[in-house]
Amino acid sequence: MRAVVCTALGDESSLTLAEVPPPPLDTDGVRIGVRAAGVNFADMLVISGKYQFKPDPPFIPGFEVAGEVLEVGPEVTTCRPGDRVMAVPDFGGFAEQVVAREVHTHVIPPSMDFATAAGFPVAYGTSHHALVVRAGLKAGETLLVHGAAGGVGLTAVEIGQALGATVIGTAGGPDKVAVALRHGARHGIDYKSEDIREQVKMLTDGRGADLVYDPVGGAVFDASLRCTTAGGRLLVIGFASGTVPQIPANILLVKNLTVIGYDWGAYRRREPSVLRESYRQLLEWYEAGKLKPIVSQRLPLAEAAKALALLKSRKATGKLVLEV
Repeated sequence: MRAVVCTALGDESSLTLAEVPPPPLDTDGVRIGVRAAGVNFADMLVISGKYQFKPDPPFIPGFEVAGEVLEVGPEVTTCRPGDRVMAVPDFGGFAEQVVAREVHTHVIPPSMDFATAAGFPVAYGTSHHALVVRAGLKAGETLLVHGAAGGVGLTAVEIGQALGATVIGTAGGPDKVAVALRHGARHGIDYKSEDIREQVKMLTDGRGADLVYDPVGGAVFDASLRCTTAGGRLLVIGFASGTVPQIPANILLVKNLTVIGYDWGAYRRREPSVLRESYRQLLEWYEAGKLKPIVSQRLPLAEAAKALALLKSRKATGKLVLEV
C-alpha cells in the first residue's frame, strides 16, 4: 500500500511517499480503507519528536481518518465490513489502509462525506469534551474563543453556540473574523487591529468572559487573564503561537481564576468510552444542521508535507484534509 513515511525526526521535509506492507489486524482491530485523513497540529509535533507520544522513525503519521471498513477482528461488534466510519488511530493515518481499535472507530451518518468525517473527530471531540466535561460550560455564559476560525477554534464556536453560550471569537484579519461570525459567534475581534482586553470588556459591559478557550497561547493568553470575569475559567488547549505562557499566580489569586489544562489525547488513551458519548451528541448535532464543518483544502496523499506547511503558516481556515 502507499503511505506517507516519516524517515527522520524534524520538519515536514522528512516525509516521503513509499510502498509499505499493510498493518496487521488485532483481535479488537478494524481495518479501514482510508478515503481521507485529517491533518493536525499534533502531526507536526510528532514528526519533530516533540509530542507526548514519540514513535521511532520510520513511521506513518496521521491521527484521524475516514473510510470504509475492509475487515474486523474477532472481538469487534460495533461495525462490520462495508460500514462508513471515522477513526482516531494511534498513528498510521496517512496511508491507503490503517488499523484502528474498535473503541476508536465510529460509524458516520450517510449525510457525512469522507473529507468532512476525516477532519471531524479530533477537533470536534476536543472542543466538546473540553467545554462540556472539563469546563462545564452553561447556557447563558459568555465564551471567549481564540483562533476562532482555525480547525479547533471554529468547532468551539459552533459547540458553544449549540450549548446556548454567547460566543466571542478572536481571529487574525477581517476575513477570518467573518468566518467565526457565520458559524455562531455573536461578536468577533480582529486581534491584529483590535485590543482583545478592551473589546471583551466593552462587549460584556465590563464584566468579562466566564470561560476562555485558548488553543493559541502566548500574548493571547496574557490578554485573557485580564478580560476574564472574577471566578472565571481558562481552558488551555494548545500553543499554536509557539509560545507557552508563564502564568502570574497573583492574577489567579486576585480574580479567583481557574486555569484548566486539557489534553484530549490522554482521554482518548485512558477513557475512550467517555469520548464515544461526545461523538454521539456531536453526530446528532451534525445531522440536525447545528454543526457545519469547514474543509478548507483537500490535497492528495502525496502532498502531506505541503499540507503540514500550510497548517504551520496558520493561513488555513477550518480543516486541511488529505484525500487518498
